[in-house]
Amino acid sequence: MTFPRIAIAGAGLGGLACARVLQLHGLDVTVFEQEPAAGARPQGGTLDMHADTGQVALRTAQLDEPFRTLARPEGQQMRGVDPHTGEVVMDETPDGDTRPEIDRGQLRGILLDSLSPGTVRWGRPVADVTEAARLTFADGTSEEFDLVVGADGAWSRVRRALTGVRPQYSGVTFVEFGFDDADRRHPALAARTGQGTMMTKAGGKALVAQRNSNGHIRCYAVFYAPEDWATGLDFAATDAVRGHLLERYAGWHPDLLAYLRDHDGGFTHRPLHVLPVPHAWTTTPGLTLLGDAAHLMPPLGVGANLALLDGTELATALATSPSIGDAVRAYEAGMLPRSIETAKACASGLHDLLSDDLRSMAA
Repeated sequence: MTFPRIAIAGAGLGGLACARVLQLHGLDVTVFEQEPAAGARPQGGTLDMHADTGQVALRTAQLDEPFRTLARPEGQQMRGVDPHTGEVVMDETPDGDTRPEIDRGQLRGILLDSLSPGTVRWGRPVADVTEAARLTFADGTSEEFDLVVGADGAWSRVRRALTGVRPQYSGVTFVEFGFDDADRRHPALAARTGQGTMMTKAGGKALVAQRNSNGHIRCYAVFYAPEDWATGLDFAATDAVRGHLLERYAGWHPDLLAYLRDHDGGFTHRPLHVLPVPHAWTTTPGLTLLGDAAHLMPPLGVGANLALLDGTELATALATSPSIGDAVRAYEAGMLPRSIETAKACASGLHDLLSDDLRSMAA
């Protein structure tokens, strides 16, 4: 099967994995990304690559070796701490490396480096897309393709051409913050975190700390809240946000409140939105979705894995099917049921994350 051009909207993990496998099969692909450059913004925290999804995708993309070079098997450690006593009540590290950790930015770099020069067109935000696979960009120009793949995340422009469904606020919010050079500058906190993830939770609130590479620890305050909970709170005013969070977590052990009190830099508000379950659409041969654009769900360790698997499975279908329509139908027939079941599990896992059961470590 040959066709002139495939467009992927979004240079996230799923879109880049799709482009990589397409190029391995000799197919023409262009990735359009709204960010002006690869390093334009921080790429988020650490990811655990699952043996049955993310690692399968990386092998399909022939990128297992560079992944293993940077992966951190020790990052699988999971530690649960009582929020009131500060006592460690659970400390487990799985045998082997079934879910080794890697920073999202490192994994994105591996994927970008694997592509032919010029594959990604930076600073090209998609403004609109039609069912005829015509992309219109923010500058008013447009291009036509045989297939447009929406890998453009939670607020996907491509999704709008397939379905009127929009992400909904989940009732849970995340506030992100972090520590640089933690082992040297914050040794007690670094020791408390361990080599993987530390979690403490009670009363519909949680604190999560995750090891990243290069001595960085990324943290999240997670809690139930109405969508407008931060009205009047300026997140550029670090001391005001810190004061609000310390009040919200009042009564927790001082060693745990140190995460909120002593962190480096500011706070970032990340309200959690999800797509309804089930989320599906009528198959359209010239358009399809992958990753968060297709199945936005709580960030409980599966989203990046599914995006990678989506991307590589779609690319394989395109390379081996007799037509684009056949490829899209085959891909969606596998991806949609899988994502629906996973989204249901993640919805339950989100409530486990904020339960009082310290052994229910859903993050």
